[in-house]
Amino acid sequence: MSPPATVLVVAKAPVPGLAKTRLAADVGAQAAADIAAAALLDTLDAVAALPGRRRVVAMTGDLARASRRDEIRRRLLDFTVIDQRGGDFAERLVHAHHDAAAPGSPIVQIGMDTPQVSADLLAECVTALQSSDAVLGMAEDGGWWALGVRDAGMARCLRDVPMSQPDTGALTLAALHAEGLEVTLATQLSDVDTIADIDRVRAVCAAGGRFAEATRMAGV
Repeated sequence: MSPPATVLVVAKAPVPGLAKTRLAADVGAQAAADIAAAALLDTLDAVAALPGRRRVVAMTGDLARASRRDEIRRRLLDFTVIDQRGGDFAERLVHAHHDAAAPGSPIVQIGMDTPQVSADLLAECVTALQSSDAVLGMAEDGGWWALGVRDAGMARCLRDVPMSQPDTGALTLAALHAEGLEVTLATQLSDVDTIADIDRVRAVCAAGGRFAEATRMAGV
């Protein structure tokens, strides 16, 4: 029997002025940080609702300065929290996979930019690793929102993938294939990076979620 999968959230403390800077250009630094905090909390709720999994958050940034910091701290009590380490983002992702799960253990990693994610969707990603080496959830902007690998060490292929580019998703898929891995594609989702992303994400978020409330409070 294979070891249980770890679900890893890679997150940045939603500090005003540092969080969602493209969105902040339209709604202001505080509102953008509030929206980022709401997205993170909704994401953590979805992961916490997935039973029988090791739950890890790889965090960077100063949580003491973050929007909704007390609520985030309380939510994180249900998670193992580790620090991100490494130089660029790709290297931090590789280290996060290594630090969150033992070698030979499956892991599914997501970010905090898809508050519409659900426990059911995460379960689909975990289940895909029973028949595939990897699962990749593409984002509509050309990146990806989820990466799962049957062995945490397989994430090393991310080291040479340029991040935050319109072709990051395609390059990640190519890197996985170059390692000889069989990849299942998960449901495509939209990230929240700009004000133009909010309506389509909010439309598929759970009713009563924090993200929907925060965006409406910001007048979006």
